[in-house]
Amino acid sequence: MNGVVQEPPVVASGSVRTARQARLDAFRALEHPQCVLCGPANPFGLKLGFEVQSDGSVVACIPCREIFQSYPGTLHGGAIAAVLDAAMTNVLFSRGIVAFTAELTVRFLAPAQLGRNAVVRAALDPPASHLLYRVHGELAQDRTLVARASAKFMAKDRPQDSEVACSGGVPRTFDARRTGKCHSALAHPARSRV
Repeated sequence: MNGVVQEPPVVASGSVRTARQARLDAFRALEHPQCVLCGPANPFGLKLGFEVQSDGSVVACIPCREIFQSYPGTLHGGAIAAVLDAAMTNVLFSRGIVAFTAELTVRFLAPAQLGRNAVVRAALDPPASHLLYRVHGELAQDRTLVARASAKFMAKDRPQDSEVACSGGVPRTFDARRTGKCHSALAHPARSRV
């Protein structure tokens, strides 16, 4: 990749896109009302407005303000990572999925300058399970790719009597009340890792 970002696709007006947008907005208001990045009820938040695109991805415009500065004139890498995480969460919301970030990997490619907007985009990677979702995102400014991220998200709704986690595709249950250790749901200790 040469670091040049394509223009975002035109937002479709079809019923699928409209339904996904309505779902995203409803889930964001219900599950993330006080989120500092996308929460509609947070008086100090950015209130990022993620829009569902025709390809199923979500896109938002990011104001690169001075309050998010690291080095002079440069957007802080932690702010970039947080925005990418928010975009990936919102693409899950558009699919009716509420999940926690289990793993986030960010690759920084160029500095983002303050005082100019950036665009963040995220999409769900197929195939998706009902416990672990793989998502990717990117942040661009002035058509230059600034950062790329991939993440694994763990579904929020899990069995009530034990926590469920995934590692290497092997579901495991955690019961700290009894042992404080993870046990493979497949009862195969050699494949179980924490």
